[in-house]
Amino acid sequence: MNHEIFAAIGEALTKGEEVALVTIVAANGSTPQRIGAKMLVFADGRTVGTIGGGCYEHDALGKAREALRARKAVTVKYDLNDDFVEETGLACGGQMEVFIEPLEAPAALYVFGAGHVGYYLARVASEAGFEVHVVDDRAAFANRERFPFAASVTVDDIPTWLVQAALPPSAYAVVVTRGHRHDLDALAALVPRELRYLGLIGSRAKVARIYDQLLGGRHASLEQLSRVHAPIGLDIGAVTPQEIAVSIAAELVAVRRGKTSAIADASLRWMPKAKAEDQP
Repeated sequence: MNHEIFAAIGEALTKGEEVALVTIVAANGSTPQRIGAKMLVFADGRTVGTIGGGCYEHDALGKAREALRARKAVTVKYDLNDDFVEETGLACGGQMEVFIEPLEAPAALYVFGAGHVGYYLARVASEAGFEVHVVDDRAAFANRERFPFAASVTVDDIPTWLVQAALPPSAYAVVVTRGHRHDLDALAALVPRELRYLGLIGSRAKVARIYDQLLGGRHASLEQLSRVHAPIGLDIGAVTPQEIAVSIAAELVAVRRGKTSAIADASLRWMPKAKAEDQP
């Protein structure tokens, strides 16, 4: 059974899916599985393997999904006594302790724009452990000589490339192109997707203009735009491309480590002119 679970882990991480591994680490009394039994839990509730079913498995599944959302490991103890039986309606006994560990593929960061900010962001993010992919339509900027540390460097029109690109839901995407039109086109292609993180560079005024255009053209909904981090990065007073890259990388790390309290609510960073009732 563990072979099946390890194979499923490898397949999930290759696809960029998030999973949580639930392992029995202590057991006493009447329990249907021994120490070492494992169950793999996907974000959508699918499972591979079992830790015994019945009394505690359903509860452990729910806690595993919570651990995936929080991206934090947790140890859960079950005292399968009469109170637990009465609450669940299932007969069992003994004590059980499980360790729930979220497993994540290397954090894939897609940097759309290979200019000054894109270069420094890709560089610092690579050092921070992100698997960096750079996309730009200018070969003079997007090349291996400038980005030897990137996992991939692609020269292509960004919206065209995104049509055929399958970004996993665990991916991070940063839009730092060379101008308003390119930022607008890239964001329009990215905002409908489920991503771990999507950020847009620019002043509040620029962000508001782009959002108004997307809303007015019905390319995005208010709910979709509320998930975008814009203006991008933590507010550290950054001015130079290097400093801006650090502020963005810091926000990426905060998201990766579940430190959402360090990040302002994205929906409060901008104020669209269009009314909610006018949106698709």
